[in-house]
Amino acid sequence: MDGSSYYFPAVAMGAAMAFKGPALLRGWRDPLLRSVGVLLALAGLVFLFAAPPTIAAVNSATGIPNVSAPLVYCLLSAFSASCLVLIINWRGGPPEATRRLTRRWILGYTAVGAALIVLFALGRTPVERLRDLDTYYANTPFVREMIVLYLVSLSVSGVAMNVMCWRWAAQVRGRLRAGLVIIAFGSLFNLPYSAAKLTAVVARWNGADLDGLSTNVAPVLASVGAQFTAVGFCLPMACQRIGDSWNTWSTYRRLGPLWRELRPVAAPGDRAVRVSWWSPAELRVTQRESDIHDGMLSLYPYFDAALRSRALDTALASGSSPGTARAEADAAMVTAAVRARAADPEGRVISAAGAPAGPGGAGDAPVHGDGPRDLVRMSMALRASPVVAAARGRTGPAGPGERPGG
Repeated sequence: MDGSSYYFPAVAMGAAMAFKGPALLRGWRDPLLRSVGVLLALAGLVFLFAAPPTIAAVNSATGIPNVSAPLVYCLLSAFSASCLVLIINWRGGPPEATRRLTRRWILGYTAVGAALIVLFALGRTPVERLRDLDTYYANTPFVREMIVLYLVSLSVSGVAMNVMCWRWAAQVRGRLRAGLVIIAFGSLFNLPYSAAKLTAVVARWNGADLDGLSTNVAPVLASVGAQFTAVGFCLPMACQRIGDSWNTWSTYRRLGPLWRELRPVAAPGDRAVRVSWWSPAELRVTQRESDIHDGMLSLYPYFDAALRSRALDTALASGSSPGTARAEADAAMVTAAVRARAADPEGRVISAAGAPAGPGGAGDAPVHGDGPRDLVRMSMALRASPVVAAARGRTGPAGPGERPGG
């Protein structure tokens, strides 16, 4: 593998980090988000510092031959720990148990990193090796132990990741399960990677030469495994974000008929502050809901409880579910009230019974709903419900002297 083979995944991890940067900064106190950020950063650093050109640059900058070896091994150990910590925080559970298990893995791999540094300091590696240090120094005291330690720790993390992912995957469904399966598959590459490296090292111990396994095969396995693992972690979160965005824009679009129905009765001042076209979808939905509620507030004296009751009975009789029937009845009352308001350009409020609206009058008829979901149902009823169409037909075009409810 040349430098570009390492730098390309490093750049990909950096792009993912930059993409999630704002969310990570806002939610850094969240253990899950913090774990995601650390994992992406460590994955990028592993690829960056494992590239032969970077190895040569670090060795040259420090003046210590092969100092990049313990640096890369420590980064690999930290990456392994971050994967385990992310799975633990992702899975959740009792907070104290989660923190305790997280601390154990972090302390364990911190100890591994410290041991790697000590073993490298005790050994002698005077000849710089950019690609085959594992096999070149396979028989060197202390360096040999350093190599075996990092490979064993990597294998342990791969096995632990597989066990945790498969146990959790058996309990969940959908995109989360798909992500866990991909993570388990990616972490499984730790085992053939370590096996290829150890086989080459053991071959050196016995006077044989299988360096190709360590130099050519193992790096490919490590790259593929790390990228699968990163994709597995990002997939459920990305799918959730895409799904949330889709649902938000769908809500915005489906609120359109009700919003347009109420626009003629909204006061000009109600539309003085508008969100920009590049505003987040959530803000646009909030603005549209606010416009709808303002419009309903201006219509309140024109609501006809009797018309709503008749529309509700008609909707139920036609086979609509209770929730849908209530939305159809509310929509019918709203569309009648819009026409009644248009027929009263001077703002002279007349109740359905011919008396001024007030407590107990038709003007107090509530629009039943518990939030945006019912507003969406009302909006869809305006476009498709025969009950609403009938109410609109009965009220007809708004004209002078038309009474609320028609």
